[in-house]
Amino acid sequence: MEANQDELPPGDPAESLRMIAHERATTGRRLTPDPRLLLWPWGLAWLIGFGVYFLRFGPDEHVYVDMPQFLPLTLLLCLIAIAGIITGVVGARAGRQITGPTSRQGAMYGFTWSVAFSGMGVLLGRVSEVLPVPSANLLWAGSMVALTGALHMAGGAMWNDRVVYVLGVSISVVNVVGIIIGPGWHALIVAVFGGGGMLVAGLVSWLRMAR
Repeated sequence: MEANQDELPPGDPAESLRMIAHERATTGRRLTPDPRLLLWPWGLAWLIGFGVYFLRFGPDEHVYVDMPQFLPLTLLLCLIAIAGIITGVVGARAGRQITGPTSRQGAMYGFTWSVAFSGMGVLLGRVSEVLPVPSANLLWAGSMVALTGALHMAGGAMWNDRVVYVLGVSISVVNVVGIIIGPGWHALIVAVFGGGGMLVAGLVSWLRMAR
């Protein structure tokens, strides 16, 4: 029987290298979660959640939209929880196809996020009780954003992902600028540049992966 043309070995070493590179790229895309599903839920959560914060607790305690004081924080935490569930499911599905140290790294990193935010939430809940509302809001928002930026930088360094690392640095810088400017403005700055930055980073990562 004659071999099918597709079954014949490549005619030269260069063609073999091109085929290997193509197969590696295809496998990488299949095993790598869509970055839009990892970053866009968080970007939307920040854009909406901190945006509502700004509308209720604006600069100099100005109220742009009258609503109960508990609503902005409750909405933000719910949106963050939803984003965490979405990214957790996406990461778990991708992790099922990978075994060994890489899989354990991913699981440990995801667990780190949960533990870090839980511990931070308990601490802030105790401390913020003795602070004025504007200062308490800034403490909650600034601490959570700082933790997010640090974890993004750690993840980018661990996975050698420059986009994620730069995103973490950008989040940290935006957070510091917002804290310096003060309550009210911090929420707006984080909503626009923090949440918007995640949306842009997700798009850039997806375009890079597609290429």
